[in-house]
Amino acid sequence: MRSRSGLWGVAELPTTRAGVERAFSYFTAGVRLGTVAQMVPAVQLGAARSPHEAGYLACWGAAALAAVAVSVVTLVRRRPPGTVVSVLDFGLACTLLVLGPLVLAPWDRFGTWTAFQPGYALSVIITAGGVRVVAVWAASLLAVSVSYVVYLGGDVGSEMTSTAVGNVLTYVVYALVARMFFGYTRRIARDADASRARAAELARREEERRAQVMMHNGIAVMRLLTEQGDDDARARLVGQAEVELRRMRSYLRGRDAYAADAEGPSVGLVSLVKRVCDRFADLGVVASLDLGTGLWLPAAQAEALERALGSLLLNVRVHARAHEVVVHLDEGEGERGGWTLTVHDDGIGFDPASVTAGVGLREVVVGELRRRGLGVAIVSAVGEGTTVTVRSRPPRPGTGAGPGDPRTSTVSAAFSDAVFSDAVFPEAASPDAAFSDAS
Repeated sequence: MRSRSGLWGVAELPTTRAGVERAFSYFTAGVRLGTVAQMVPAVQLGAARSPHEAGYLACWGAAALAAVAVSVVTLVRRRPPGTVVSVLDFGLACTLLVLGPLVLAPWDRFGTWTAFQPGYALSVIITAGGVRVVAVWAASLLAVSVSYVVYLGGDVGSEMTSTAVGNVLTYVVYALVARMFFGYTRRIARDADASRARAAELARREEERRAQVMMHNGIAVMRLLTEQGDDDARARLVGQAEVELRRMRSYLRGRDAYAADAEGPSVGLVSLVKRVCDRFADLGVVASLDLGTGLWLPAAQAEALERALGSLLLNVRVHARAHEVVVHLDEGEGERGGWTLTVHDDGIGFDPASVTAGVGLREVVVGELRRRGLGVAIVSAVGEGTTVTVRSRPPRPGTGAGPGDPRTSTVSAAFSDAVFSDAVFPEAASPDAAFSDAS
């Protein structure tokens, strides 16, 4: 890329603070070397017409040498002149203006590049707009303006007064415009850097969240496998472990299941719920799904719902001490349509006002389902069990996603929110304690 763009590949510069400073160095070098290029054609004539030829050539050489030196330094350092260089630059410009009347004929002070001093001073003013110390910049501008008045002397006729005043105003206007240009461009670069840093931090947090969500149930299953139990219980856990293992492998290979295309193949809602409930046969789940026959979900929603339902039932197995678990699916009626999935257990329950949700409830259940457009509500009380309700909004007319079936869920987050405090789950009643340590 560098070999193609070369030194002057400004379009290839990064839009960072360092990139902007380097672009300023190109700008500075361009202005200063451009001024020298304008000075060169008139040097011979200026020396011939000067009352002090040697003095004229010395002043011209000092200006040209300073312009070239500043250009080289800025290109090497990849940033515009600093405060010290700018002060020296302004000092030379003021000196050249003050000495101007001594080396120039009076009739050459306006309208010709034989009088290079005003043009050189203007180039210094423009390229010094990036001086960060405002007091230094303002004082230097004032010094150049005063030096220009000295440069005019008393030999300027009244007909040239308006031109002289206009030149002074040119110094002021160009100085203000250049400073605004430098300052605003630097601000854009700072904001761009801050935005990149923010985006990188958000991406890092999102990747952490995705990793937690993807591995949450698998870690919980592995923990249960390490505990003692009969062969039947372990066999059921092995089946769940295989499912979670496939998910984790998919994630590690860069194919996160939650990144599935929402427009991909639809999944039957009843078959999905049955498949999950079958993995928890030891809970004696009562699945009432007849009212949802014919409902279909987009692939992305189905994946999130399957993971969330598995996390809920796994939570019941570990903590709820429930005698009965009821999973009920109902298709809405009338104009509202949609569907509602309810998971209720008669276990020990918990107090949502005094506990905080762990990764399982917060991310796998509530977070992921809401991100997929499904509403979630969690209602629980100590000694009265827990009810989790997942609900969709009815589909818009003509947007069926199931094969030949118009009764398809569309995304919505229009459902009540579960509220959790910042307290820590008690070990006995925690609906997510099995996952908090691992996640």
